[in-house]
Amino acid sequence: MKILVTGGLGYIGSHAVVELLNENYDVVVIDDLSNSSRDIVDKIKEITGKDIVFYENDVRDEAVLEEIFTKHKIDAVMHFAGYKAVGESVQKPILYYENNLGSTLSLCKKMLEHECYKFIFSSSATVYGDPERLPLTEDCRVGGTTNPYGTSKLMIERILSDIHIANPKFTPVILRYFNPIGAHKTGLIGEKPNGIPNNLMPYIVRVASGELEILSIFGNDYDTKDGTGVRDYIHVVDLAKGHLSALKKAMNDEGIFYYNLGTGTGYSVLEMVQNFEKVNGVKVPYKMVDRRPGDIASCYSDASKAYEELGWKAELGLEDMMRDSYNFILKQNEK
Repeated sequence: MKILVTGGLGYIGSHAVVELLNENYDVVVIDDLSNSSRDIVDKIKEITGKDIVFYENDVRDEAVLEEIFTKHKIDAVMHFAGYKAVGESVQKPILYYENNLGSTLSLCKKMLEHECYKFIFSSSATVYGDPERLPLTEDCRVGGTTNPYGTSKLMIERILSDIHIANPKFTPVILRYFNPIGAHKTGLIGEKPNGIPNNLMPYIVRVASGELEILSIFGNDYDTKDGTGVRDYIHVVDLAKGHLSALKKAMNDEGIFYYNLGTGTGYSVLEMVQNFEKVNGVKVPYKMVDRRPGDIASCYSDASKAYEELGWKAELGLEDMMRDSYNFILKQNEK
């Protein structure tokens, strides 16, 4: 079976590619390297001993998509390509809408033309906006998104629903991620954003390794246990395995399906810092700064539906996430 993975050299995409190859799928990757690097191709082969077919292109390039779908018999698509920084999306909304919606529309158009109907979508818990209740279940209200990143994901969910209504064979499995962190246990692939990190864990590890001077914690006056934001963090390898479970669901059923992928446990920013220091035996200096536009106080999941219907649940704990995140940055710095 041949799977097209968009954004397959990025943080989550590369881990999904590894899991696909480990399960003997054939993989074609398209990635424009805007937030990844070409050497990930070699690292994936080092981990798995297997090759991928790689196209360095923007997913919005319909001529390239036409070539991919014509040349390769694609059975299903995993769509990771997209911009993902909440803070940046507030500053650059047009960029986020153009990229995230445009890539999805181009991709779906070519899928339908080539009668490829199985679609695994990288959505986000941000579609729930400021949660109506916690933990969040899939039937919670969506909307009221607090940033353009989240709004773009919500818009795409609606687009996929409309396409499914018009074309019932088109089967999207929409995965609402909580907060992926960690790295592959080899330390060969992990989260390596270009420039200053926007997400918590890449920032923590760069402060711990001495690359950055101090961690900025955005807000200590939220209505949480210690005033800092609470999130549900999931190991990226668990998240990647969730995509394989979703793929099997899509191949066996027709419809549109929604699943939360998280652990069901919320940790505050301060708890994350303290746990990282304890597990890795390092200090992470930090300072409190003003809240960041678009952020909410708390967000964590009820992922029981994914277990009941997909047979998937997170297996790696917080210590694994902390250890693997730091191991990755130390491996990078050895070069």
